[in-house]
Amino acid sequence: MRLPGFVVIALIACTLACGSASAAPRLVYPGRTWGHAKSPESLGYSSAKLAAARRYADSLRTAAMVIVVNGQILDEWGEVDRKYLTHSCRKSFLSALYGRYVKSGAIDLENSMADLGMDDDPPLSAQEKTATIRDCLKARSGVFHTAEAENDAMHKLKPPRDMFKPGEFWLYNNWDFNVLGTIFTRLTGKDVFQALKEDIAEPIGMESFSTADSVWVRSGRSIHPAYMFVITAHDMARFGLLMLRNGRWNGNEVVPADWVKESTTYFSDATIYRYDGYGYMWWVAKDHNKLPHLPNCRLPEGTYSARGAGGHYIMVIPDRDMVVVHRVDTFVEGNNVTAGDFGRLLQMVLDAKL
Repeated sequence: MRLPGFVVIALIACTLACGSASAAPRLVYPGRTWGHAKSPESLGYSSAKLAAARRYADSLRTAAMVIVVNGQILDEWGEVDRKYLTHSCRKSFLSALYGRYVKSGAIDLENSMADLGMDDDPPLSAQEKTATIRDCLKARSGVFHTAEAENDAMHKLKPPRDMFKPGEFWLYNNWDFNVLGTIFTRLTGKDVFQALKEDIAEPIGMESFSTADSVWVRSGRSIHPAYMFVITAHDMARFGLLMLRNGRWNGNEVVPADWVKESTTYFSDATIYRYDGYGYMWWVAKDHNKLPHLPNCRLPEGTYSARGAGGHYIMVIPDRDMVVVHRVDTFVEGNNVTAGDFGRLLQMVLDAKL
């Protein structure tokens, strides 16, 4: 039977549409434990080249490495289930926590330190009190007070107090990051670790996160403590995958997608630290100032990362549907992997793509 032309066209259109829908990639998430690729080749990577990357990592002080592609572990090595200190990766976790409370209206980013009754010892100046929550998220508060989890050498990098108005000058500033912890608790009624457990760790099934693994750091440099915790590479990778999936986990909104986009947007040049860009407590790849996101590594715009002293990284690379977590046992004094060495290691992983 010969079908009318319009019927044939409709059938072809339906076939193409159905084929396109069926070809859409299924978003994969780990269950109680991580799923592993059958082989690197099954995800389009070379086993031999990844083995070479592992050998290079073995020559460093790398303690653990997890590489996630398409929601599965492409490769991993080291003590991936041992808990190490986050160091400054803690800041990116807090950035993510802010999202749902900004969306609900519990946190207004335009509120100033004066509006919130935020001060310090010694006191903030009148100008410093005009800094907003948004300024602090951007590391642009202009508050150059001493801070917790900051040594004298770090403090000496700061300009004199009141030299810049809030919003004028970017500086990676622990005062900003720490006061955001105080503000979060004040406005939500939850401390950072309780919220991290309830709002992120439990919804995404972190395997071993506990509020008992956290500590507020207080040494008298400021009344605003630093919020430190220990966490495994596997659980860090879940957090990275949550961000990669625009804040959704198995169809549920954990972090608002708009907040994921906003917080990982380039707002500031990080030239003072010889890097490319910065968002809301995330380092952001931006080919604007011609400085690298990591030395010895070519990363596309859209990449962003959490970083901690000693060589701790959560790299989120949407262009590859990839998350890479790198850990160092910084409980051992002197253990360190430089940004340049990690950059070489990450480039080896990227070059393993077939």
